[in-house]
Amino acid sequence: MNNVDAILQAGLSAVAGVTDLIELEQVKARYLGKSGELTELLKQLGKLAPEERKAAGAVINQAKQAFEAAHNDKRDALNAAKLEAQLASESLDVTLPGRGAVGGGLHPVALTLERISGLFRTMGFEVADGPEIESDFYNFQALNIPENHPARAMADTFYVEGGEVLRTHTSPIQARFMENNQPPIKIVAPGRVYRVDSDATHSPMFHQMEGLWVEEGVSFADLKAVVTDFLRRFFERDDLQVRFRPSFFPFTEPSAEIDVLGERGWLEVGGCGMVHPNVLRIANIDPEKYTGFAFGIGLDRFAMLRYGVNDLRLFFENDLNFLKQFN
Repeated sequence: MNNVDAILQAGLSAVAGVTDLIELEQVKARYLGKSGELTELLKQLGKLAPEERKAAGAVINQAKQAFEAAHNDKRDALNAAKLEAQLASESLDVTLPGRGAVGGGLHPVALTLERISGLFRTMGFEVADGPEIESDFYNFQALNIPENHPARAMADTFYVEGGEVLRTHTSPIQARFMENNQPPIKIVAPGRVYRVDSDATHSPMFHQMEGLWVEEGVSFADLKAVVTDFLRRFFERDDLQVRFRPSFFPFTEPSAEIDVLGERGWLEVGGCGMVHPNVLRIANIDPEKYTGFAFGIGLDRFAMLRYGVNDLRLFFENDLNFLKQFN
């Protein structure tokens, strides 16, 4: 018991001399651990006479409390110093000049959409929009697509609950617009469309733009003039050769595929035709008085052609190294 004060003073000196938390815990274990010096004194109390045990126990407990208080103060001081050092190393000098903001950019498909929409606006077309989840009526029936048409097959169309579909083209926008507006009608309808298809040149979600002009006296000659003018302005080639090949679409009659002549020969870029009289009748437009033409192009295909991209999937993989080229 005569060693209590000497042990306490040695412990307090050891605590005062530590410089990090690990060393501090080692000092604590040396004095208050299972075999610590103060702990050993407590174990010896049982050897004392009952009348001495109480007084000796009080002395040892006071020494233990004094050591614990010094330990806790040292621990708090070390933690505060550690935090201060961390804050100093991580501090920011707000007076330094800024590093500059890195600007983003539009997606190449969005750039293509804006460019094409702008070209058609200069020709008097307005831009129309509509829902991507469509009813069977607007996606098929209003466009003269009968129930047994192959375009309705599950292999081509995404069906959702309630008998609705993810629109397979933007033609439903035209059907809705004609239903609510009387001629003259001059619109383009861009947007996302969905089909069950995926490879280097096809995606289950892609972008289309369709155009519609309904008015008295509109002819196939007007269709050819508008489409040819657009293509030459888009590709910035006044001598661009454009041809129209006979084809079939249920919502136009006659119908044609649109080709342009490039370095590797003729390339298909869209489809077109005169609006089928049945489509006009369904929209309550008199086909005896009005005629119209419609066309459709793939915005993703036009973006690929404009920017020299040979894999459609690059547009949807969100690779920043690819996308920042278009900033």
